Amino acid sequence: MTNETSKTEQQFRSALKECRLLFEKKLHDYGASWRLLRPSSLTDQLLIKARRIRSLETTGQSLVGEGIRPEFIALVNYGIVGLIQLEKGYADATDIDPTEAMALYDRHATASLELMLRKNHDYGEAWRSMRVSSYTDFILTKLQRVKEIEDLGGETLVSEGIGSNYMDIINYAIFGIIQLSE
Repeated sequence: MTNETSKTEQQFRSALKECRLLFEKKLHDYGASWRLLRPSSLTDQLLIKARRIRSLETTGQSLVGEGIRPEFIALVNYGIVGLIQLEKGYADATDIDPTEAMALYDRHATASLELMLRKNHDYGEAWRSMRVSSYTDFILTKLQRVKEIEDLGGETLVSEGIGSNYMDIINYAIFGIIQLSE
């Protein structure tokens, strides 16, 4: 492992830790209310967050006082919620306790980290040369793909599934968090 790769893993873990802490606090306040979200509603929530980032990048103005970084954190957390929902399906009521919710969160966060490490190895830290706005555009592209897959009822011919797109969204959002922190 190169020094740069080791730095990336450390930064990625640190950003994930920050996202996890916020998720845990919201879980305390709201419970696992997100369990009621159907796949299309979750995709739309991710889309709203990504479009807000793009708007902030384009206009440079925020009338509600929150910046781009918190929206990237939200994308990470909603992306992990998406992976949980794909695994468990949606529910008509909150059906998991905080301990189970955090265990699921940690498992999917770890899987996203492992995917990033494999891809980062193959792409040679290319993400460090990218602009934050490119992460936003890639996330929006991934969300459009998810919407298309949902409209096809999940029946694709050659494409990766929704879960792969969610993991890519998580990873691009974490890269955005890291870049905005440097």
